[in-house]
Amino acid sequence: MLQPEHSEVIFLKRIKEKDKLMEAVAKLRNVPTSPRKMRLVADLIRGRKVSKALNILKFEPNHNAAKLEKLVLSAISNWQIKHEDVRLEEADLYIKDIYVDGGRMLKRLRPAPQGRAHRIRKRSNHVTLVVASSFVPETEEEIKEETK
Repeated sequence: MLQPEHSEVIFLKRIKEKDKLMEAVAKLRNVPTSPRKMRLVADLIRGRKVSKALNILKFEPNHNAAKLEKLVLSAISNWQIKHEDVRLEEADLYIKDIYVDGGRMLKRLRPAPQGRAHRIRKRSNHVTLVVASSFVPETEEEIKEETK
């Protein structure tokens, strides 16, 4: 198997570190709606610029859009707190990652005919949103000079 050179490994690690530094996370826990319904709205904004995503969510009739709009605003606020020296307009924020996981499930019984009972599963979900700034990574030559 071919092993990457030492400078390539350092370059890739540096890009990952810098990428991690330029992002912020916001989480929404125990939303009382099914994950499938929330994913329908989350798919609309995945990978889009933050301003475009906020416009989409503002005019989306689905009731989950209001919750996701609030979550996007929270992620922007988290990013601003983390990066006080960078202006929001220059940052060019986009939604790097958004995923919806199933939360706890409340189980209820509903009466059915002839003395039977049907189980009702009231689902909930957890949403995780990662907002990142698009940036230009350092060139490989600059990293080689730093490591020498």
